[in-house]
Amino acid sequence: MKKKLLFVINTLGHAGAETALLELLRRLDSREYEIFLYVLMGQGEMARRLPEYVTLLNARYDDSSVLSSEGKRRLKGKVLRALFSRGTCLRLAPYLFGQAAEMLRRGKVLPDKLLWRAMSDGGERFDMRFDLAVAYLEGGAAYYVADHVNAQRRAAFVHVDYARAGYTRALDRGCYLKYDKIFAVSDEVRKAFLDSYPECGEVTEVFHNILDPETIRRKAGCGGGFTDGYHGMRILSVGRLTSQKAFEVSVRAMKLLKERGERVRWYVLGDGDQRRTLEEQVRRLGLEEDFLMPGAVDNPYPYMAQADIYVHASRFEGKSIAIQEAQILGKAILVSDCSGNREQVTNGVDGLMCELTPEGICGGITELLHDPEKRERFGRAAAEKNTGSGAEIDKLLSMLAAGGADER
Repeated sequence: MKKKLLFVINTLGHAGAETALLELLRRLDSREYEIFLYVLMGQGEMARRLPEYVTLLNARYDDSSVLSSEGKRRLKGKVLRALFSRGTCLRLAPYLFGQAAEMLRRGKVLPDKLLWRAMSDGGERFDMRFDLAVAYLEGGAAYYVADHVNAQRRAAFVHVDYARAGYTRALDRGCYLKYDKIFAVSDEVRKAFLDSYPECGEVTEVFHNILDPETIRRKAGCGGGFTDGYHGMRILSVGRLTSQKAFEVSVRAMKLLKERGERVRWYVLGDGDQRRTLEEQVRRLGLEEDFLMPGAVDNPYPYMAQADIYVHASRFEGKSIAIQEAQILGKAILVSDCSGNREQVTNGVDGLMCELTPEGICGGITELLHDPEKRERFGRAAAEKNTGSGAEIDKLLSMLAAGGADER
């Protein structure tokens, strides 16, 4: 009989972890495995790309964007329904108030982190036992698989710098102790996670994101890309418009570039809750024609291929899919000196690293703008990096050969 595999993710919108999950699902042999997916929030446009052999378990699914205004409104409705189903709100009241108070004490309240527990407890239930259940993201997915899935084996993926992203053991209620295996997407992510869960060291290992370089290169040549007729140098960034990505710093760096007389235009592909704030900043600094945010696109690869420089200046990362994609396409890359980025780009070899300041970003871009030989050299070195990750999937599937936590 086929082994039953369940994957759980919070949403299925345009983002790095979702892209990596889809590629992982494509690598699974449907002749050997019966594959199921549950999207905790029941929303996201990437569901259209699911392989046909993957069974989506959601009774109701909304394929609208999780980042659009309408999509956000629908998400809020789902959160409210989850809070008032099965008495979730009353049962979780001490937890929610306690964690909110702790966040206030630390000086930063993160409502999304608080509400993942409600979404998990208010989620659908399935009368099925799985051979392996995989929580592919932190937060709600991790809580759901730990508490509400009947499985012989459980695995969790960690994609972010655990503490920097706002997670704590108390917030998680120690859920990772219920997992047989924890996969961190990079060495730095593993180290940061084990700072909070040191007793999980023996079951935590690195699982690199799975990408398909040939498909990325093929899609880069499918047509599309820039249509604004601009003839100067182009900078590209890809990422959600969130605090983590620090695009407000990039906007100020663009202002410095213009003041120095550089003929360059910056494009950001992505959407998020900081769009209005960033648009106001762009207007205030008079950069409407210089710093453009056209939104998320289905195929970003033609833009990457046509850009002169790829910039990824964020506050922290796990392991950026966008950086890996830009490397596959042979781009000269500038990254901020932060966790995650340090593991992906070697300063002066296949890209440049800078401080996360307007001056630092501007200086790195200026260096690349005026040195075409360096851009070419960095691009060649980036394209030659080993991005193959086919063997990674064996780390996951090997779990099926061993007994589960409930058998130990």
